[in-house]
Amino acid sequence: MEFEEVVTTRRSLHEYADEPLDDETLESIFENAVQAPSSYNLQPWEFVVLREDETQEALRAAAYDQEHVTGAAASIIVLGNKDPEAHAETVVEDMLEKGYLPNEEVAEGILDNIAGMADLPEEERRVWTVRSTSLVAMNLMNAAWDEGVATCPIGGFDPDAVLDAFDIDGSQYEPVMLLTMGIPAEDAGELQAEQKYRRPVDEVVHYEEFSPNRLAEPAPADD
Repeated sequence: MEFEEVVTTRRSLHEYADEPLDDETLESIFENAVQAPSSYNLQPWEFVVLREDETQEALRAAAYDQEHVTGAAASIIVLGNKDPEAHAETVVEDMLEKGYLPNEEVAEGILDNIAGMADLPEEERRVWTVRSTSLVAMNLMNAAWDEGVATCPIGGFDPDAVLDAFDIDGSQYEPVMLLTMGIPAEDAGELQAEQKYRRPVDEVVHYEEFSPNRLAEPAPADD
């Protein structure tokens, strides 16, 4: 698909065909998804892909019994790593080798900055990883739809239950989002319906200053 078609026809689907997603399709989707940007290019994301009945049932229990978690071909746990240093050396070495950084002194300075981020309180590191990991989650949904695979983001879940169910270290990882994924059902109503309302650009884009009440202001009276 062309990019405009991807972003304007993507829908959040709850209804999926009884059709599996093979490894090749999933790997192609993830290869495109992980091209997303991130702070310092640290890519603090991890994905847990669930296709078995038992693991999907465990996730459904943590997602307040939402049916499409088990009705999808795959359910995804999108995790953010709260440790900025986890992949820092690899990333900075790559930037140095490819000429993004002029010399080793600058590279060491960036590593020092990242080490400083690692010393931040957990809540600040949590915000940091949620920001970057949310970018890859959106990329994942668009990459999937480009291959005809529908998704639905899920924000309603118990993060502690997700961590417990899958033995994930909550001191290091933040469950940022869940996604369901699969081939759309032929009668999926969301695909047949007109796109839901989107706020107009001139309402949400502010140039040079933020004016939240500009549309609510009454028009000036005629002289």
